[in-house]
Amino acid sequence: MISFLSKLLVFVLIFSTGVFSTLAFADDLKLAVTTSFHNSGLSEVLIPEIKKDLNLDVHMLVVGTGQALKLGRAGDVDAILVHSKAAEEKFIRAGYGTHRTEIMYNDFVLIGPETDRLDIPLSKSITAAFQKIARNEAVFISRGDDSGTNRKELSIWRMAGITSEKLEGDWYRATGSGMGASLNTASAMDGYILADRASWLNFKNKRTLKILFFGDTILFNQYAFIPVNPDRHPHTKIDLAIKLQDWLVSEKGQGLIGRYRLQGEQLFFPNAFEKKVMLPIPEGQS
Repeated sequence: MISFLSKLLVFVLIFSTGVFSTLAFADDLKLAVTTSFHNSGLSEVLIPEIKKDLNLDVHMLVVGTGQALKLGRAGDVDAILVHSKAAEEKFIRAGYGTHRTEIMYNDFVLIGPETDRLDIPLSKSITAAFQKIARNEAVFISRGDDSGTNRKELSIWRMAGITSEKLEGDWYRATGSGMGASLNTASAMDGYILADRASWLNFKNKRTLKILFFGDTILFNQYAFIPVNPDRHPHTKIDLAIKLQDWLVSEKGQGLIGRYRLQGEQLFFPNAFEKKVMLPIPEGQS
């Protein structure tokens, strides 16, 4: 009896030690990610595989690009995944990030009402489309939240020669909210709005809205991974950030990104190994 109990105790100890070594000692990392990455559903595919392969718990802080950069500057996260190249390069030059690794891309699209009286699809460029909207003072919904999408939108207005004073008119509505809330506002007001394709495809309340313009190289939307610099914030986990980066650019990580579909449409195009300048635009734009 004693021999049996002894053997049973040894078995339990061995088993529990194995379980605890797997569960209790998993590494953890804080990652600030854009709302478009999270809302697309891609994170739900990648995070479990990261845990399985790296025994790494990735705790995501889902925010706009501007807020993600602030979290990185404050050392509140170990790495960021964002989509505003100029701001990212400034972040690194200031010493807050160690380097920038391009992971994947998609595109921005101009959304508007089906009754579109401005003939936006006939525009020669995205800047020409924005000029039509401003000239006619058609309702335009801006996120106004310093996100990557908001930064892209403001850069297009500048390229179109539209001044900030012009954007103070009643026709230009800044929500100060995320992509979903802003799309809801555009839907309710039959307004125009710039959105990333992934958020648009995942948006349920489309009503009379549809994609009116896409394909301009200006609308290229690159996502990059940046570890926070441990020289600035010694408590950050640069070793784990590099492990995650290496997984994201691995054959498996890039394959999962490229195979992810929503409504039969590819949302992100992996390009860690090859820089692309034009986005293969899927068919079926409604």
